[in-house]
Amino acid sequence: MALTKEELQKKFSARRIILPMLLGLGVISYMLYRNYDPSQLETLKQANLFWAAMALFVLFVRDFGYIYRIRYITEKALSWKQSFNVIMLWEFASCVLPSVVGGSTVAAFILFKEKISLGKSIAQVMVTAMLDNLYFVLAVPAVLLLAQDQLLPEIKGINPALRSSIGIAFFVSYLLIAIYAFVMFYALFINPKGVKRLMIRVGQLRPFKRWRIALFQHANELLIASKHLKTKTLSYWLHACGSTFFVWTARYIIIGCLIAAFADLSLSDHILIFSRNLIYKIVLFVSVTPGGAGFAELAFPAFFGVFIGSFTTIIILLYRLLTYYLYLLIGAIVFPRWAARIFSKEASDNNTDTIKQPVQQRMA
Repeated sequence: MALTKEELQKKFSARRIILPMLLGLGVISYMLYRNYDPSQLETLKQANLFWAAMALFVLFVRDFGYIYRIRYITEKALSWKQSFNVIMLWEFASCVLPSVVGGSTVAAFILFKEKISLGKSIAQVMVTAMLDNLYFVLAVPAVLLLAQDQLLPEIKGINPALRSSIGIAFFVSYLLIAIYAFVMFYALFINPKGVKRLMIRVGQLRPFKRWRIALFQHANELLIASKHLKTKTLSYWLHACGSTFFVWTARYIIIGCLIAAFADLSLSDHILIFSRNLIYKIVLFVSVTPGGAGFAELAFPAFFGVFIGSFTTIIILLYRLLTYYLYLLIGAIVFPRWAARIFSKEASDNNTDTIKQPVQQRMA
């Protein structure tokens, strides 16, 4: 939690912004070069404006839902403007850090710097992570029922055994996320002290000794978060759960809206695209590149190319512009202003304390 201004600037450096942009745009440029067809320009001009507008509306709805959720999870300790800054910085962190790390690593720090106590900051980030994972855990059985054997895409030129391996990898990932979500629920609401003792004991075992300090810190954070969350009312949880359902549903719908702007889709097509999006996000989650750059562009045609054909590369570009590069741009604007406000205020407070100290000594 004790990040300095320099450490934070290093995490959000220009290099961390430019490299994923070059990687992602490089992959798209190569795909455009390989698959370019002059007729694609005509298809672009003939876009269905209703569905194009829906894609933008869903994007707005998603971001508003995130802002609403963090404001109510923090019990309105944040203003709407502060909530906007927190979410944009959180998205920015998700874009510049590897997907397996994610923006949650700095989210608690951001909340802490917005004058929310350490315990509450940790609890609020933990509860958002738990709710996000629970949405995924509950959504997968529903899409399996709806999509059935079409959930996994038929990838041209790919050995059927490899397709089966993708399916196995997905269900293993689902199982791990489900275990994580329910262990977190158990640890936060049922037996936090028992889980804390278990984590400390694990840290004492020889294979895990290198992580014992981190495990001890997480165990303490877990206990602090549990004490904070157990005081919450039913209204608090209704706001948190409702907004989580709202934002993640919007997040998965946007690809269907973009494709529908250039192709005729039935209701079953929209449901299948929504369903495949859950697997697609798992692919991005295990990516080691910042924000899944490169992997997102390469994996997209396998999951959604069947709906749009040769126009897939244009859809990838539009999708990444709206859901990735946009947040890199906003974050690059918001972060310097936020950092200047936060750290200059801290410096001012420290100077005030320094000035006041001699006066108190003289009065004594």
